[in-house]
Amino acid sequence: MITAYKDAKNICDIVNYLGEEFEFYIHIDKKSRLDLSEITGKKYTNVHVFQKYNVYWGSVNHLKSILFLSNKAIQDKRNVFFHLITGQDLPIKTKDFFISSLDITKDYLEYFEVPSPSWEGNGGMDRFRYYLPYEIFNYRNVIGRKIITALKTIQKTLRIDRTPCNIFHQLYGGSTYWSLTRNSLQYVLEFTKKNTIFLKKMNYTFCSEEVYFQTILLNSHCAKNVVNDNLRYTDWTTGRGGYPAFLDETDFVEIKKSNKLFARKFNEKYSTGVKELIRTLIHRH
Repeated sequence: MITAYKDAKNICDIVNYLGEEFEFYIHIDKKSRLDLSEITGKKYTNVHVFQKYNVYWGSVNHLKSILFLSNKAIQDKRNVFFHLITGQDLPIKTKDFFISSLDITKDYLEYFEVPSPSWEGNGGMDRFRYYLPYEIFNYRNVIGRKIITALKTIQKTLRIDRTPCNIFHQLYGGSTYWSLTRNSLQYVLEFTKKNTIFLKKMNYTFCSEEVYFQTILLNSHCAKNVVNDNLRYTDWTTGRGGYPAFLDETDFVEIKKSNKLFARKFNEKYSTGVKELIRTLIHRH
């Protein structure tokens, strides 16, 4: 399952790397004109592309697009294990590793308790405490950022507090991206249908996709099956083009040594060389 808004070539590379043994469910931001004609239609009947939500950075619509793809993917009973990635990721293990060597009886999900010292804003609790309309205003432009920041400041002054509903005794957070068994993904989707109040609480919450799956699964019987590692290689230190950094050839040695399944992020400016090295490594094995 892939959420994307740009980098069509990289998405095509993902599909070409993994091939016909996988089903691909791709959600493209409704605002995007991304052209995936190279991998859709008669050539790849295993590629399913949707454009349902406008997705601004930080908004609940990213979570909703993930749930949408999950509901689509779970309908096919042939699908037994599910990976969530972005259009700027790449697999860094061979196809055979995914099919034969990966333990698909486990769930791979990064998690930690919230509040957490690693998150800004009272350990991340400000995400829930204030109404943060990322789905209305684009934080990535100057005007949108100023509006959201001003609204948060006003709510702090007025001591607004809309802390989460008490469905869970403990909140959990972590990386958006995961690899889950069918049983655990099914549990999240069924919970979502039965407990609509929790998804509603995610409206006007910053990056709700970083808490939704973690909180549901770690407060359930599925918790014992979760490995606290999402098996994604990322560089949060160099800041090369953003956070996480865009990967280049200097990352290849660490990528090669890692036990991860996917790496992110890649783009044409920084990553052409390292992508070729990864392609050679995968095909050699």
